[in-house]
Amino acid sequence: MGYASSVWLGVLVFISIHGYGNIRLFEASSRVIQTPDQIYRTGYHFQPAKYWMNDPNGPKIYMGIYHFFYQYNPYDAQAGNIVWGHSTSTDLVNWTPQPPALLRSEPYDFKGCFSGSTTLLSGGKPAILYTGVDFSDNQVQNLAVPKNLADPYLTEWVKSPYNPLIAPNSVNKIDGQNFRDPTTAWLNPDGNWRMVVGNQQNGNGIGLLYRSKNFIDWIQAENPLHFMNNSGMWECPDFFPVSTISQNGLETSTMGPNVKHVFKASKASTDFYTIGTYNPNKDIFIPDNKSLDIGLGFRYDYGKFYASKSFFDSSTSRRILFGWINESVNNLETNSIRGWAGLQGIPRRIWLHKSGNQLLQWPIAEIEKLRMNPVIEDTTVLMPGSVREISGVNATQADIEMSFSAKTLEKAEKWEANWTNPQQVCSIKGASVKGGLGPFGLLVLASKDMQEYTAIFFRIFKGNNNNFIVLMCSDQTRSSLHLPSSDYDKTTYGALLNVDPLQEKLSLRTLIDHSIVESFGGEGKACITARVYPTNLAVDGATHMYVFNNGSQSVGISKLTAWSMKTAQIN
Repeated sequence: MGYASSVWLGVLVFISIHGYGNIRLFEASSRVIQTPDQIYRTGYHFQPAKYWMNDPNGPKIYMGIYHFFYQYNPYDAQAGNIVWGHSTSTDLVNWTPQPPALLRSEPYDFKGCFSGSTTLLSGGKPAILYTGVDFSDNQVQNLAVPKNLADPYLTEWVKSPYNPLIAPNSVNKIDGQNFRDPTTAWLNPDGNWRMVVGNQQNGNGIGLLYRSKNFIDWIQAENPLHFMNNSGMWECPDFFPVSTISQNGLETSTMGPNVKHVFKASKASTDFYTIGTYNPNKDIFIPDNKSLDIGLGFRYDYGKFYASKSFFDSSTSRRILFGWINESVNNLETNSIRGWAGLQGIPRRIWLHKSGNQLLQWPIAEIEKLRMNPVIEDTTVLMPGSVREISGVNATQADIEMSFSAKTLEKAEKWEANWTNPQQVCSIKGASVKGGLGPFGLLVLASKDMQEYTAIFFRIFKGNNNNFIVLMCSDQTRSSLHLPSSDYDKTTYGALLNVDPLQEKLSLRTLIDHSIVESFGGEGKACITARVYPTNLAVDGATHMYVFNNGSQSVGISKLTAWSMKTAQIN
C-alpha cells in the first residue's frame, strides 16, 4: 500500500470507529449586522458575503474546479474564531461559497484553525496541512483530507486521528508561539516529502524543514531550508520552482536543469521573496544574491498585500498568486458597522523575468472577460501642469492600461545619495509636488473638484552614474476627507522600477474597484496595492478618473485603453 493510501486508511478507520464527530456542518451566525451602506464593497475582488477574512490558504485545482481556502471568522467582522472558509470557481473570477473546510473542533485546534497549504498526493488526492492552536496556546501542525474524493467540490473534510503531527516539545525546543503556516509539500527525488514551517529563534527568521515518507510522520531536518539572522518571525512561507526558459509555471516538486526556486516569507506586514538554488541532496536553499534576501530585496507588492500563497494551475500551466488585502481603517468599530473586513487581491500569474533576477506579476487573463465599453485614446501629449479627465468609463469599477514616454530626459531631477527608501522619497515628492520629469500618471477615485483622489504616478531621476532612476508611487494622502483623519491609514507607497526610460516606455496598469486600487508598473516589475475610502464626493456616480502631469516637461501617452468592469458573481 502506498504512502498516500495510508493517510486515507487511517482516517477511514477513525471514521468507522468514532463516526463523524469531527465533521460539523456550518451554521451561519444569527448575528447579522445590517450595514447602512456598501459603497466600499468590491465588485470583482473576492470577499465573503460578510464578516472577517484574512490569509489565503492553499488554493488548488481539483477535478477541474478551483478551490480557494481562506482564514475566516464566521461570527464577526473582527479577527478571531478563525476557521477555514472555502469557495469554488471554474474561472477564478466568479465564486460559489461552500461550507467551511475546517472548524475549531479538537483540542489541538480549539483556539483556531490557522494558515496552511494544500498538497496533491499520489493519484491527485488533496491533503491539507494547517496550524492549529491548542488550549495552551501552542501552535501545532495538523492534517485533514476530503471525506469523499469523488466530490469535485470537496465540501467535507476529515481531520486525521494522528493529529497533531508536529508539536513543540522539550526535545525540539521550538517556540510554540512562533511555529506556524506549513507550506505546500514537495516530493524529493529520494521519494520522501518535504515541507517548511515558519519559525523564529532569538530574533532570527527560519524556515524549518521537515521530511516524511507517509505524510503523517514528519521528522525535522537538522538544518533549516533557509534562515536569516535578525529578520524576525517568518510567517506564511512559500517555496516553489520557476522556469528559467519559459513563462509557464512548474509543479511544486519540479527540479532539474533550467529551474530556479523562490523562497517567500511574510514579515512586518510585507511579503518578501528571494530567488536562488535548491539543492535536493543537501536540502538547502541558497539565494543567488544575499543582498536581495528576505527583508532586503524584492517584494510581491509595495503596498497592502500580505500572507500570500501561490499554487500551480495544472490546467493552464501557470503559477498563480493570491494575497490578502486588509482594511485601512484604524477604528475597529467601523468594520463591525459595515459587517465585513478584508478581501483578496486579483489572482496574479507569476513567472521569472528573463534576467533571472526577479519575478513578474500580472492579473490573470480571466479577469479581462469582465471588461466592457472600452475607451481608447490615440497617442497624445500631456503638457506640463495638465490634468485631463478620462470620460466614458465607470471610474468606480475600472481597468486601465497606458504607457508613457519622454522625448528627452534633460529635466530629470537629481537623485540624492541619501535617498535609500523609495517609499520615503514618494512621501516627500508626492503627487502635488511639482518636479522635472514627473510626477505623471493617474488620479483615480477622484472627486470632480479634486478635493479627493488617489494618485499613481512615475518620476524619473538622474542618478550619480549618468543613469536614470524610475520611481513608482501610490499616494493616498488626499484619498479621503473623512474625519477624524487619524482613523484612516493614508500611507504613501513607493518602489523603484527597473526600467531604462531611454530604451523602454513606462507602462502602467491599474485595477480600480470601489475601495481598492491595484497598480502594476513596468509590465509587472513592481506592484502597489492601496485601500482607500473616499467620501460621497468621489463614490459611485460622483467618481472621476484623470491623467495628469505635474512636471515641467511634457510626456507622451502612446497607449491608453480604459474599460468599465462588470461585477463578478461572488456570493
